[in-house]
Amino acid sequence: MYILDSSAFINEYHTDEQIASIPLVREELEDESAYRFDALEGSGMHMHIPDAETVEQIERAARETGDFDELSRTDIRLVAASFELDGTLVTDDYAMQNVAEKLNVTVEVIAREGIDDQRSWIYQCQGCGREFDDNHDRCPVCGSELSRKNPA
Repeated sequence: MYILDSSAFINEYHTDEQIASIPLVREELEDESAYRFDALEGSGMHMHIPDAETVEQIERAARETGDFDELSRTDIRLVAASFELDGTLVTDDYAMQNVAEKLNVTVEVIAREGIDDQRSWIYQCQGCGREFDDNHDRCPVCGSELSRKNPA
């Protein structure tokens, strides 16, 4: 089963396999892509709402990789749906791909190249340069803003 992100509807993704999505994706779509969503739902696309426990598991994984702040509520639930349905996540979103890879969820990209390696991001203070594993609103040492940084 293929679980479709909004980019699948925007880029007119097609497959002969069974497809699924989540109701929140529809809210992100406008114009023709919204009509495509409605048409696929009307022709049998499975609508899935992931369990709260799975959503929490995905959120934990996203915090571990450093992608949590990059993911929307919809993104997290799409990864959760793919995890629960043991399906292939169809998306161009790099942060979603990174979290999916951590959870061994298969990903198919549409209009972009996929990620090469799974990453665990770190956060660096823009003032004092200290690095942290977890994101904070401000640096606990000097109070400056933090930015996400690739540890490689």
